[in-house]
Amino acid sequence: AAGNLYVVNLRRAGTIGKLKPGASSSRLFAVLPDGSVGSGIRFDREQRMYVADYRRHNIFVFDPGAVTPRLYFHSDEFSQPNDLAMARDGTLFASDPDFAKHTGRVWRIGRAAGGGATGAPMHSARPMGEANGIDLSPDETALYVSETNTREIWAYQIDGNALIHPRLVVRFPAFKVDGLRTDRAARLFVARPGAGAIAMVSSDGKILREVALQGQYPTNLTFGGPGGRTVFVTQVDGGFIEAFRTDVPGREPCFGRKC
Repeated sequence: AAGNLYVVNLRRAGTIGKLKPGASSSRLFAVLPDGSVGSGIRFDREQRMYVADYRRHNIFVFDPGAVTPRLYFHSDEFSQPNDLAMARDGTLFASDPDFAKHTGRVWRIGRAAGGGATGAPMHSARPMGEANGIDLSPDETALYVSETNTREIWAYQIDGNALIHPRLVVRFPAFKVDGLRTDRAARLFVARPGAGAIAMVSSDGKILREVALQGQYPTNLTFGGPGGRTVFVTQVDGGFIEAFRTDVPGREPCFGRKC
């Protein structure tokens, strides 16, 4: 909500960098426990920061003002976790790909007494591919999941701990899909490594446009900046961030401030 941008793996694995508004370079914000490597980051309405640790199968949380994380959730049953989606009530959804087996699943992680969490894999009648990018629709009735190996994005309805009524949103003919975010207009913004672009897709699967980038391997993205209408993109080749402006704010920036 203050406009700071946080990025995993600044200069080396296991770190988190922080870029303040108007700053020309990132500074080290925190170091995760030994052996942990961050992937997705999300904020809740109280400005707690959650970090997926794909190496040690953890979800860490940074309380407001803290520079040292505490363990929020762990399971030896995780393959990763990879990316996170945050609901307004604080429920987390974690994508959990198994790249060796070309399969995946989604975990639902809810708050428990004492500041911790409980979680379990969600049930789905449809076998998933390599679940990667993940986000909710603005009304939080649908969960969108990108699959790296199939180049598809699927929408699921949420029914407790079940993902029901799977619907294929879009399948790209070439190049993989990675991280995704939704905006307040229910459009999906999808990172396409190799294509050097962010695809803007309507909820019914129409590719509205592709935003050409400077880097060719975008992996993830998030909304922020003034009015929540700046899209920040991580580029794996060269390890840098680029950004562009859009016309509608993202879903999540409006958690912590008026959009």
